Amino acid sequence: MAATDIRPGASPAPAAAADQPVLRPEESRVIWLLLAAAFVAILNETTMGVAIPHLIGDLGITAVAAQWLTTAFMLTMAVVIPITGFLLRRFTTRQIFIAAMSLFSLGTLIAVVAPGFPVLVVARVVQASGTAIMMPLLMTTLMTIVPPHARGRMMGRVSIVMSLAPAIGPTLSGFLLDNLSWRWIFGIVLPIALVALAIGARWIHNLGETTSAPIDVPSIVLSALGFGGIVYGLSQIGGAVSHTAGAEAEAVSTLSLWIALGVGVVALGLFLWRQVLLQRVDDALLDLRVFRSRNFALSIAQMAVLSVAFFGVITVLPLYMQSVLEISPLETGLAVLPGSLAMGIAGPFIGRIYDARGTKVLLIPGSIIAVSVLWAYTTFTQSTPLWIIVVLQTVLSLGLALSFTPLFTASLASLEPKFYAYGSAVLGTVQQVAGAAGIAVLITVLSAVTASSLESGASEAAAGAAGAHAAFLLAAIVALPLLVGAFLIRKPADEPSTVSAAAD
Repeated sequence: MAATDIRPGASPAPAAAADQPVLRPEESRVIWLLLAAAFVAILNETTMGVAIPHLIGDLGITAVAAQWLTTAFMLTMAVVIPITGFLLRRFTTRQIFIAAMSLFSLGTLIAVVAPGFPVLVVARVVQASGTAIMMPLLMTTLMTIVPPHARGRMMGRVSIVMSLAPAIGPTLSGFLLDNLSWRWIFGIVLPIALVALAIGARWIHNLGETTSAPIDVPSIVLSALGFGGIVYGLSQIGGAVSHTAGAEAEAVSTLSLWIALGVGVVALGLFLWRQVLLQRVDDALLDLRVFRSRNFALSIAQMAVLSVAFFGVITVLPLYMQSVLEISPLETGLAVLPGSLAMGIAGPFIGRIYDARGTKVLLIPGSIIAVSVLWAYTTFTQSTPLWIIVVLQTVLSLGLALSFTPLFTASLASLEPKFYAYGSAVLGTVQQVAGAAGIAVLITVLSAVTASSLESGASEAAAGAAGAHAAFLLAAIVALPLLVGAFLIRKPADEPSTVSAAAD
């Protein structure tokens, strides 16, 4: 294995580089268009949770059926994201953008006019097909056209999208549901998506080079069964441990869980084995040579731990606030809004610090803050004041902001340019699967402990507080490895040498 430098532009930037425009005007337009498209896609994704109770009544469906509006979305994301690495190398930037936004817009239109629940589920699947492509496309394009000395600054803009959209989504959804119908959740998004599609079709041009490698159908099938099976299995964990669904429903859920996880694990193993064979001739659907970069592998591991803890906690926290503290959904959304706004505002400044100082000055304090706040969450009780939750959530968001930007940038910057698309696909897949695992495990712990406390004679509020405490405690324990990883990950330009991810 030849030892070569994989750091694109790793040599120090000229002193005058800071005075030069980072991007040409046409490149800047592409980045802003992709940021806008990603914002719309994430905004749409975060509005559904608040809407589900309304949809149960309006469509006359059960709570179990309603969950398919989010489960189907997650499954589609898990299936599509792993193949985006191949798609981004096989087709032009313009083709991928038009396809992604067309799918998203079509799905949104179907949702607006959906006559009933089955069509609405189809709409969510079509939407997710486009959404799954947008973030890998944004990341790959950014890494391709932005020079190394300015990537942190640009990733800071990405963090704005990733923090503001989830903050606005639930609040916007709550407002629309209180004043209009659920169709307006999609009706507000549709014209914005169509405008972005029209402008992108006119202004986006191809960036980077394409390949003519044939797509491997068995890899697509194995990827769908592997990642889809695992995510679906994780989504069934709550039903398998339910104490309220009945013995028969619980048995069915348990059986489907183990079948899905079993199929997923076997198919994933076969998928990985096939990729190792295909990457020898550069025909892999998801090239695993990205993991030959130690810095990339460490960054992905750190991101996985962060995703498990973070996505699990942000799912449990609203449940705790509404069931234990008896706060309304709209007030819950407003309570977490300051943290998301702080995260978005801090993003560009954190990006500039990364460009100037590297990862450790951000990751170490960010990890300490995140872990400390998670442990503080374990002190929540039935009488915890709302202002304490708002303050801690805001501090946690700042800790996450200190972590996400350097992790995104350092991980992809550790690869050769031809591996950016695969690295983005791996990053998205890990976030999706780890997030699903975090949500499934923490909700399971919450439900199990709450049910056990109720059986012991505790009040509903006390039982809910006990369940939330157990879930927060698990998240805090899971997050402890972040304190170690923060010291190991480096800005690629700071490394004296790196083994090429492309070496045979």
